[in-house]
Amino acid sequence: MPSIAGRVGERTARATKPAGVHVPALAAILACATAALGLTGCAAQPDPGTVTVLNSATDTAEHAANQRFFDRCGKPLGVKVEQISVPADQVASKALRMASSHSLTDILELDGSELPQFAETGGLRPLKAAGVDTSGFSASATSLGSYDGVQYGIARSVNSLALIYNTKLLQAAGITPPRTWAELVEAAKKLTKGDTYGMAFSASPNADGVYQFLPFFWSAGGDEAKLDNGKGEPALQLWKDLVADGSASKSVVNWNQQDVNDQFVAGRAAMMINGPWQVPVLSAQKKVDWAVASIPVPEAGKAAVPPIGGTVMTVPKNDDRAREKRAGKLLDCLNSEQNQLQWGESVNNVPTRAAAAQAYATQNPKLAPFAQLVTTARSRTAEVGTRWPVVGDALAGAFQSVLTGRTSPEKALHRAQQQATAGK
Repeated sequence: MPSIAGRVGERTARATKPAGVHVPALAAILACATAALGLTGCAAQPDPGTVTVLNSATDTAEHAANQRFFDRCGKPLGVKVEQISVPADQVASKALRMASSHSLTDILELDGSELPQFAETGGLRPLKAAGVDTSGFSASATSLGSYDGVQYGIARSVNSLALIYNTKLLQAAGITPPRTWAELVEAAKKLTKGDTYGMAFSASPNADGVYQFLPFFWSAGGDEAKLDNGKGEPALQLWKDLVADGSASKSVVNWNQQDVNDQFVAGRAAMMINGPWQVPVLSAQKKVDWAVASIPVPEAGKAAVPPIGGTVMTVPKNDDRAREKRAGKLLDCLNSEQNQLQWGESVNNVPTRAAAAQAYATQNPKLAPFAQLVTTARSRTAEVGTRWPVVGDALAGAFQSVLTGRTSPEKALHRAQQQATAGK
């Protein structure tokens, strides 16, 4: 079995893919690291008046916004909150390094897809045991922060995907936002003119492409635990048809989600699949009038099943239980209805408390479809847990091979299932 350092190196090399470090030995490291927060022998005594947080808030504006909420919640507890921020694809490896040097933070904020890797080690405290109030959250958000039926992480806000469209182009063509796959194919054909494609999406062979494929795969009945059950093939065929008839560019196999947004803003795509993280760019430009609709589904009346994304805050185990409880109280404050609503609006993400999400949709009608979609969204790791990185890679290989004409949807998913279960 590779060493811890080897696994960290593997994770760094795969920085653009979903977090997927499998580190069985991490429990031992975390045991010493978390003990170090309250015991001598592992590390120096931490500052009792400071709560430390490891997160990915490297953007100056996001870091500052985070700090305002941390200060607001830390003040009543009589503590300062210190952020240690690193790029998102480095959080897991940074946490490992901090654990090995016995300096792991009081709160560890992970991408939801990374949580199972850490929870499996036994190094995280269940939220209820840390005194965190876990009631009133959406089922999808609870799933995002859970592993093996236990909730270890809490998300202040979450995101998903939707259909974003150019309102003027659709109006000029006499088209309403498509609700079904058949309507999507028809609309994309009509909207494809000159340098403008009707539809744009990311089919890159990494996390972006997989994230964008899941709404189609899951809405069709695809199962990540059994990729070759026959129900996911129509989703691959849909993507293939859109590219084959020229309604979507062949370059989708190389585009990440930012590339897709760039195409849309430049007027080279009338519709796209994308998330609320693009809202700041969309709102700042004046070339394209845009609106948001639900993702088209195979048949009318069915609910779209997109992936749920976002970060979750966890409490690493600590022999000083008082520090854990203090971290838990900080999380409770950050996740009050008011704070969630204000945070969600600041980052264009949907609050995870049901009441806050409803208020968000009311106060932000343009983004209301995102609030509706997260109610049916699913966690990527809910069914396959720590196997998700391998499954995600297998799915990426499937749609890449179909879109580049190397194989059929049926053969692609059969091979993907073999890949996903190899060495299981």
